[in-house]
Amino acid sequence: MSKRSSYFPVELSIVIPLLNEAESLPELTRWIHRVLTQHGLTYEVLLIDDGSTDDSWAVIEELAETDSHLRGIRFNRNYGKSAALNVGFKETQGRVVCTMDADLQDSPEELPELYRMITQDGYDLVSGWKKKRYDPLSKTIPTKLFNGVTRKISGIQLHDFNCGLKAYNHRVVKSIEVYGEMHRYIPVIAKWAGFRKIGEKVVQHQERKYGTTKFGLERFVYGFLDLLSITFVSRFRKRPMHFFGTAGALSFLIGMLITLWLVGEKVYLATLNLHARDVTSQPLFFLALVAVVVGVQVFVAGFLAEMIQLNGPRKNQYLIREKLNINS
Repeated sequence: MSKRSSYFPVELSIVIPLLNEAESLPELTRWIHRVLTQHGLTYEVLLIDDGSTDDSWAVIEELAETDSHLRGIRFNRNYGKSAALNVGFKETQGRVVCTMDADLQDSPEELPELYRMITQDGYDLVSGWKKKRYDPLSKTIPTKLFNGVTRKISGIQLHDFNCGLKAYNHRVVKSIEVYGEMHRYIPVIAKWAGFRKIGEKVVQHQERKYGTTKFGLERFVYGFLDLLSITFVSRFRKRPMHFFGTAGALSFLIGMLITLWLVGEKVYLATLNLHARDVTSQPLFFLALVAVVVGVQVFVAGFLAEMIQLNGPRKNQYLIREKLNINS
């Protein structure tokens, strides 16, 4: 495939977040081993148990006894896919990092080509595109709408932002933070971090073999809100005063201009000995007053946000219950 670098212990790291996937794990890990061994790739698999209530962790421990490629992290409770990916990214040792779901709907057969696209074609990030999906219309239609809106706002021309099968240059996962429900927008986060060579690959989508989906329709509502959040955070995270300060100053300026207009009108009419209403008896004056007050408050909010940004603690702190073959 490519020349191995002595800098990396393995060529490929595979991060797999999971929740109650005990049935699929043995088949998935065997499949990964078969494919990557055939292609001569050294690899590691990081299984992140996101608070499973079934026997997933017991299965991981059993599999790790006979497969040295497997490493595991077990959360004390369910934190979500973003938390699992963020913790997994920190532990990766490979030149290329791939992510995939544990439900067997993502095919390990795609991994060698994704690795090649990163190492030989020079992509920073390659996202899978499930062009043919085995999902009901209640899921595919909202997904298409979600992807269309994300493309429009982010300017990234991907067909499937939410595909769990992705590949990254190691520099990407070591340079970004994923929190909340932002795993859907890792390409957007990567772009705003300066990694702009983002591509996609049509990948196989398998029918679910075990269990049921862990996601409901509410994820699309949360997804839209997260998109607005990541867009704002990406643009103004390091300079919140630019947003709040501009909005506050504009509101204050509008309020002051209205007030000066009303006062000037009152003085002008008085010099002509014409009757003029008191400034404070006009509804427009109170609108101007509200604009001035809001402007000052928003400006102060921007100043406080700037101070919090400079001194805020890290947001990604999760209670990890157990680790398996993890040195740190």
